[in-house]
Amino acid sequence: MTAPLTPPPPPHEHSSYHGGPVPPPVGAHAVGTAYRPQGEQDGPGMITELRQAAVTVVAVALSGALLGVLWWWLAPSVPLIGDVVGDNWVVYLKDSEGEQAVGVDGAFTLLAVVFGVLSALVVFLLRRRGGVPLVVALGLGGLLGSLLAWRLGVWLGPTQDVIAHAREVGRGVTFSAPLKLGAKGALLAWPVAALVVHLGLTGLFGPRDPDPYPQYQQGPYGGKSA
Repeated sequence: MTAPLTPPPPPHEHSSYHGGPVPPPVGAHAVGTAYRPQGEQDGPGMITELRQAAVTVVAVALSGALLGVLWWWLAPSVPLIGDVVGDNWVVYLKDSEGEQAVGVDGAFTLLAVVFGVLSALVVFLLRRRGGVPLVVALGLGGLLGSLLAWRLGVWLGPTQDVIAHAREVGRGVTFSAPLKLGAKGALLAWPVAALVVHLGLTGLFGPRDPDPYPQYQQGPYGGKSA
């Protein structure tokens, strides 16, 4: 009578049966890498993102002061003339067919677009990782900067009391009209330009997420698998 044969070890215990280390199951390392939570380690926390967004809003909005000064300096002047009709002063355009008023709106719009492009470029270079709070801060800061530039330019420009100005300079003397933004939609030029440019820069040059399944991209000899 022969002794009963010892059954072979299970497949998953083959390495331990010979005394060697047990290798991990196939794909375990890849799965662990793919699903490892790295959100808290790879990027800033929500508090840090909100702090950066607040700084961005303030910095972008304050740069609107420079836009207001440039608008006041570069906008064309709208000539007015004062006259006396009866006992009352009247003010009218010296050139009724002139396009200076359109040029005032155009100057503000072009300058706002330039500021939007520059602010988006600076924010992208300083904060390449981006994020929703940063994008919202860029748009909000651009809108606040446009409002600041508009009000500052109006304040720096000629007085809003055109009748008093006409009396001061005298009858028939040409003087400049108050700085006025006729097309209020120009206030959106800065935030829209900033968001579009920032989106384009992020799509072209922003950081890419690592491939969670790199083992499926290469074959056993380093070549691309089908």
